Amino acid sequence: MGTEMREEEGKQRIPLLTPYKMGNFSLSHRIVLAPLTRQRSFNNVPQPHAIRYYSQRATKGGFLLAEATGVSDTAQGYPNTPGIWTKEQTDAWKPIVDAVHAKGAVFFCQIWHVGRVSNTGFQPNGQSPISSTYRELAPQLRANGVDMARFSPPRRLSTDEIPKIVNDFRIAARNAIEAGRHIILLLISGFDGVEIHGAHGYLIEQFFKDQANDRTDQYGGSLENRCRFGLEIVEAVSDEIGADRVGIRLSPFATYMECGDSNPEALGLYLVEALNKYGILYCHMIEPRMMPVGVKSECPDSLVPMRKSFKGTFIVAGGYEREDGNKAVAANRTDLVAYGRHFLANPDLPKRFELDAPLNKYQRETFYAPEPVLGYTDYPFLEETDGFRGK
Repeated sequence: MGTEMREEEGKQRIPLLTPYKMGNFSLSHRIVLAPLTRQRSFNNVPQPHAIRYYSQRATKGGFLLAEATGVSDTAQGYPNTPGIWTKEQTDAWKPIVDAVHAKGAVFFCQIWHVGRVSNTGFQPNGQSPISSTYRELAPQLRANGVDMARFSPPRRLSTDEIPKIVNDFRIAARNAIEAGRHIILLLISGFDGVEIHGAHGYLIEQFFKDQANDRTDQYGGSLENRCRFGLEIVEAVSDEIGADRVGIRLSPFATYMECGDSNPEALGLYLVEALNKYGILYCHMIEPRMMPVGVKSECPDSLVPMRKSFKGTFIVAGGYEREDGNKAVAANRTDLVAYGRHFLANPDLPKRFELDAPLNKYQRETFYAPEPVLGYTDYPFLEETDGFRGK
């Protein structure tokens, strides 16, 4: 009884653990599982070990975002990342989604296209990666800090080709919602919605940012033109599955993959105001302090202007700990906070935050290991932490 009272008091005391109504979804807390690429979907097909990974982190009324999931065979740029453009891939998501729903959680699929962040080895028939530009990326050290990523010269999409890519996102969104459709019973047990990946230097952001976009057609030049492609995707996906099932991830201040912008605040404000016209469910934005992905630094810029302008649910991400997450919610700078590495290492993160319990330390060296257990589903829950070997 004493434990129950303490836990109930914790929920009342901690802003992150207060309930929130996100459109048609009733969330029991404000801690979101961020989309985390883990490169464990062999041959681009989601694997059974992902059932355990996602269900471990699911709570009743929790909100989970699936890892970035390719919309087509040209969308890939990393080994063993999942797709949702084939029937095999879509069917493989079904037991994963079912396991998350069995825990009472809300589950969205993040859909992406990497654009020029790729090379011919990932592309069908060894073709060039597609992009907004012909500009080639310099080799870069991968996030694991060990491997060097090398990129092939991209091919600039022609104006006539762009509707095909927009349609790839539309079909991927439909596949996500229909993953696990039972024809006989006329039941749908697919994802609850999708998050369009418009951040971190991938294809959509290659159009948004003036460092990467050097086009002179209706998709380049002015803010309106550079944002046109991404907003066409938002419109197509919203028309397909309903705007109340659509979110988008943006990183206007980031410079990842040589994709910065000369006026990031103007870009962010233009986008959120344009998104309001479509009435999408949420905007998920990366903090300015995370200009290089994964590196937290001091920064004078703020997401507050975008927060104030956007009419839907606002989600922030970017190196948050327990206390600054609580402060952000309490100060109304956000509605929800996405956690990545801490949620990876602590499958019961909401409970640990509630009790202010110690956190498992994440093991960076296993982030992208092609391992179905190690560094993926073997992080212990609170009651199992004695003697944990995390570093």
